[in-house]
Amino acid sequence: MEIIMIFVCGILTAISVYLVLSKSLIRIVMGTTLITHASNLFLITMGGLKHGEMPIYEKGISQYVDPIPHALILTAIVIAFATTAFFLVLAFRTYKELGTDNVEQMKGVPNDDRN
Repeated sequence: MEIIMIFVCGILTAISVYLVLSKSLIRIVMGTTLITHASNLFLITMGGLKHGEMPIYEKGISQYVDPIPHALILTAIVIAFATTAFFLVLAFRTYKELGTDNVEQMKGVPNDDRN
């Protein structure tokens, strides 16, 4: 099961890099959100996809689940939500001020790299 999740993480990362490298600001925001989801999935895969008991020492428990990756993912979800909200507000304000979401048209000097 871990091999399948590793391939899914790779595919999600490739899609997110493609979206981040596009010219549309909304696609860039979607790409950053998708890369956070891919990293969360990678963290939970690295923690192990196994079943076990709570990590409390009791007699008779031989296998338990490590709580550190789950705590890291919970923190990463909150940070990703805040970052996505900030990026969406920034993209909306940029669109309202400049009238476009194309990153190429947001440059100060048009056609400056063609000379």
